[in-house]
Amino acid sequence: MSTDDPQHPSHPQKPAFTAETVDFPPTRPARPCPNCGKMSVAASYPFCSKRCRMVDLNRWLTGAYAIPVVESDEESDDL
Repeated sequence: MSTDDPQHPSHPQKPAFTAETVDFPPTRPARPCPNCGKMSVAASYPFCSKRCRMVDLNRWLTGAYAIPVVESDEESDDL
């Protein structure tokens, strides 16, 4: 029995192409990661890693990043 068949369980699998496995050409200069200060990498720009990307996303989703609102007296008079 031949193992050249890609469906065969013993056939070696090629790695999937993901942002971590593909070498991107540098389109932007590396800069410090906004979370930890390490230099950024192209696959996670402007962050240094997937972890720092996820930390930032969590901050957005939990409301840690918010624009402060200052209520004026004019708005309360309209009610």
